[in-house]
Order: sequence, then structure tokens, then C-alpha cells
Amino acid sequence: METTELLKKVRQIEIKTRGLSNHIFAGEYHSAFKGRGMTFAEVREYQYGDDIRNIDWKVTARFNHPYIKVFEEERELTVMLLIDVSGSREFGTTKKTKQDLITEIAATLAFSTIQNNDKIGVIFFSNKIEKFIPPQKGRKHVLFIIRELIDFEPESKQTNINEALRYFSNAIKKRSTAFLISDFISPDFSDALTIASRKHDLIALQVYDPLETELPSVGLMKLMDAETGKEMWVDTSDSRLRLVYKNHWAENQLRLQHLFMKNSVDSVTVDTNEDYVKSLMKLFKLRS
Repeated sequence: METTELLKKVRQIEIKTRGLSNHIFAGEYHSAFKGRGMTFAEVREYQYGDDIRNIDWKVTARFNHPYIKVFEEERELTVMLLIDVSGSREFGTTKKTKQDLITEIAATLAFSTIQNNDKIGVIFFSNKIEKFIPPQKGRKHVLFIIRELIDFEPESKQTNINEALRYFSNAIKKRSTAFLISDFISPDFSDALTIASRKHDLIALQVYDPLETELPSVGLMKLMDAETGKEMWVDTSDSRLRLVYKNHWAENQLRLQHLFMKNSVDSVTVDTNEDYVKSLMKLFKLRS
């Protein structure tokens, strides 16, 4: 993409997603994603209803009156975006491709992150790690991320979420909040998910196209696997074929839901034809 066109697109994304993060997600993000922990701030006299586990026994003994420790939330977070850049992201039968939707969601999350003075980093993955952007703060850093979201060309078109989660678990040592953004058309990644979710606060965002859930009855249709390049003709007027296709999607969704629930991973699904703002708001409110 030419530099002028790229900058124009970056600016368009910034205007839309920064506005959303400023006006819609400001309070929701803060309450949904708490800081890493609590830090000691001061001591004060014990008041009725205070947690006795916070009593400072040394100060209490000195003044012969109960005092408690007061803690403050350690606000700064490290937020990571694990973004699937495999070939299937280019698919789209509505006004947006999955890549377009992923870009807007990721940009909105990035602006929400820096607005709360948190760090944001990115891992682009296919069936390998394509690019790692270390966590930093600031608008300049977010604009760089958006440019990469729009213009990044991966070396591979295939997907392996296992590789992304393993790399993430090794690269980010301190506990972080991570958004795994993918269509989840991938080999089994349950073991790596279990390990990553124990160490980090992991959220799964599934982006998909309506045509991936159900075939229309339009006669012969050529389908191509975006990750392998393989093509095949299918007769969509065959009701049994459409049923098998639909059931396959439903079974995969049940498998994913069970996997996420088992590992206490919050998840949300967004299709390319719907308003992702509602889905993100639902996620934020669920966690607050």
C-alpha cells in the first residue's frame, strides 16, 4: 500500500476507534480490567466494618489502639494483542473482511489501553510468530500498531494458535491482560491455552463471516481454502451438504466454548456484519 493511502487509512481508523475508546469505553475498560494487584499506601485507625486481616499489629501495639493498612490498586497494566494474520482473515462476504474487523477492534482496544495509561503490545501470528511489538505507552506507539494492522504482510497463510500462546507465555514474564483475536480455524491449542491462562488474564475474541456458519442454496459454488489455496466445487442445493456444513460449525463452536469455560477464559464472538461495539460492551460489563 502506498504511503499516502496508508496514512489516510490510519487516520480514518484513528478517528473512529479513538472516539469510541474516549466516549464509550472509558469507564468500562477501567472497571473491566483491574490492575495487577494492591500496593501499600498508608495506615489509619480501625473503623467498624474494616477487614481485620489488614490490621497492622506493630502500629496497633505501639499506640495501643487498632490500626489497619490501606492499600491502593496498582493501576498500570500490560495489555497484549495476539492477532491472527493467516490467510483466512482476508475472507469477507459483507461490507467488511475479517481483517477489517480485526483492525478496528484491535485499534479500539489499543486506544482504550493508552487512555488508561497502560502499556500495549502485539504479537502477529500465522503458523509461526510473524512479528512481535513490545509493550509501550503513547499515541505514537498505537499509530505504529495500526499501520502494521493495516499493511502487515505475513510470510505464511496458515494458522497455529499453539505457537502464538507458547511464545506469549515465554516472552511476557509478568502477568498481563491478553486478547487472543482469531477466527479459531486452527489445530488443537488446548494445552497451550491452559498454560497461558494460568499465568495471564486471557480473553478470546472470535471474528467470523456469516457464510462460515451456513451455506446458502445457490447451486454450484467454488470454495477455496485461504490458508492452503485448495479449491473445490460444491453443490449448495444439496440440503444434506448444507446440514453437514452447518453442524460442523456448531460442533466447533461448542468445542471452543467448552475449552474457554474450562480454562476460565472470557470469550466473545463477532461477525463481519454486526456492530462490534455492542459485543465489546457486553464483554466489559460481564467482567466489571
